Amino acid sequence: MKRILSLVLALILVTAFAACNTTVEVDENTFADGDQYEYIGGELNVLNWGEYIDPELIELFEQETGVKVNYIELTSNEEMLIKLRSSDSPYDLCFPSDYIIEQMIREDMLQPLDYSKIPNAKNIDPKMIEITNGFDPGNKYSLPYMWGTVGILYNTTMVDEPVDSWGILWDEKYAGQVWMYDSLRDSIGITLKYLGYEMNTRSEDEIAQARDLLIQQAPIRKGWGTDDLRATMENGKGAMCVIYSGDAFCSMDENEDLAYAVPKEGSNVWFDNVIIPKTAKNVEAAHAFINFLNDGNLAARNTEYIYYSTPNKAAMDRLDPYFTESETYNPPQDVLDRCEVFHDLGDFIDVFTKAWSAIKSAN
Repeated sequence: MKRILSLVLALILVTAFAACNTTVEVDENTFADGDQYEYIGGELNVLNWGEYIDPELIELFEQETGVKVNYIELTSNEEMLIKLRSSDSPYDLCFPSDYIIEQMIREDMLQPLDYSKIPNAKNIDPKMIEITNGFDPGNKYSLPYMWGTVGILYNTTMVDEPVDSWGILWDEKYAGQVWMYDSLRDSIGITLKYLGYEMNTRSEDEIAQARDLLIQQAPIRKGWGTDDLRATMENGKGAMCVIYSGDAFCSMDENEDLAYAVPKEGSNVWFDNVIIPKTAKNVEAAHAFINFLNDGNLAARNTEYIYYSTPNKAAMDRLDPYFTESETYNPPQDVLDRCEVFHDLGDFIDVFTKAWSAIKSAN
């Protein structure tokens, strides 16, 4: 089940739809929770990550509701925050991560979700709701969309020892073969876990220790990366890298020599939730789209397209075992028990930022 094949087929289908001016086929099995969508009309401006939704689902939603969806991609949570702070922000629906949602709530940037308009919210796994309550109590403002872990993706032809500790990223025998994730919270966070500290620490001394350790890693580190790390590892251009589980799962699908591990010291379990900004114009369409994405069948289609883990239990019950039996996609409870969610650091983020500047200048 190669992802590249799925992408090729998707492109063929999209091309066919454009050429023939046809619509996405809807049959009695399309909606697991019933076709609940009436005509709404207007436009829906969606701000989300790249390749983070099956484009056929957008077409189907437009077909069902008469809403024109404008899908705008972004590259970071901080970029999203800047866009939403704008006084003339046009966005109706966004998919920020946990700690940014916490910050948005603190800054009164979000409007409460109307759950009477999201009946498919019942499909979200209560275990996931319990975790996300930690940054959005009662899930008043957000609903889980996708989730995952941060770990090490490694090439088994280059690494012949157990990958069970973050310490391997500092092993000199892998000099020039280690790629780190170009993110302040992720790279400093895993280093804090390796040192035995919490990722959300407010200790300047602990941050300084993590900073110094990452500076010491410079001769071993090949470089920094983000989305490009997938291709790097698939093409055998590194022994290991720090990466998100969804990207790791996708890369493992392309290269059978790759494997993924969440080290014993623990890591980050992250959530991207869907929110409606206070400045949203088409609130009715925003609620309808959230409900649409949480239909059991559609959520299953979506996660199989993007390879990130779904919090939708109804979707999990419909997934191919290829997904559900993978510990990268569906980590066991003991892995989750040693992971923690990022939280908004408030003004203490300045300490992280100063340390990050020192780390990057040392490379």
